[in-house]
Amino acid sequence: MASKLAVQMYTIRDHTRTARALADSLARVRAIGYTAVQLSAVGAMSGDRPEVDAREARRMLDDNGLACIATHRGWEALAERTDEEIDFHRTLGCTFTAIGGIPGSYGERGAEGYAAFVRDAAPVIARLKAAGIRWGYHNHAHEFQRLDDPAGPERRTRYDLFIEDGGADFLLEVDVYWAWHAGIDPVRLMQRGAGRVPVIHLKDKEVVAKEGPVIAAIGEGNLPWDTILPACESAGVAWYAVEQDVCRRDPFDCLRASYDFLSAQGL
Repeated sequence: MASKLAVQMYTIRDHTRTARALADSLARVRAIGYTAVQLSAVGAMSGDRPEVDAREARRMLDDNGLACIATHRGWEALAERTDEEIDFHRTLGCTFTAIGGIPGSYGERGAEGYAAFVRDAAPVIARLKAAGIRWGYHNHAHEFQRLDDPAGPERRTRYDLFIEDGGADFLLEVDVYWAWHAGIDPVRLMQRGAGRVPVIHLKDKEVVAKEGPVIAAIGEGNLPWDTILPACESAGVAWYAVEQDVCRRDPFDCLRASYDFLSAQGL
């Protein structure tokens, strides 16, 4: 079976600030065994005049036998410069993009802002879809804040608005760690989002002396992967993107540890 493992490049963001560093990092990612990446927080591709544009990034990916299976892009760019974003993704050969959180203007309005975002996102999602690009939302923990009276029977969260009101094209780039951190069962979350989760983010949660809970390489912490991974498969996940926000040792070593663990699970 072909590998479903990808690297979320945010993990190695400090190693992508120049074209040369990006090329070297992609080669190291491929040498570990990964066959795909999610392009996010790549310094060499950032700014008004990036050192590496989409065409050059595609060449680097092709040279290393890597596919770009997802990006993280800003909502303003996707909503206001949609045609440019479509061209960008077509050049990369990438058919999925996600935003990394609720845009500030919506988040500042609380639960009403989340509901408004679901409504306002629909036409942008439709334009992207018509061009062959799917769109998703990447969660952290704050999306699981309660909508209702904490003592009430509903127990609904802001994320429930995405699941219940977003519709089939409002996809979910579920970050398993942050859901777990918020007290949400990832298995139940995957069941509720089945068919709408093409890419997920994986990281582990380890408890260490003096520091307490920290983000860790997958398999080195306490998340119940024996139940989470089968639930992801049942939900139709196509790609498992390893993302470690903070690495307490060399990030490439963390990526290798995560790859070895996940490969042993059949991914």
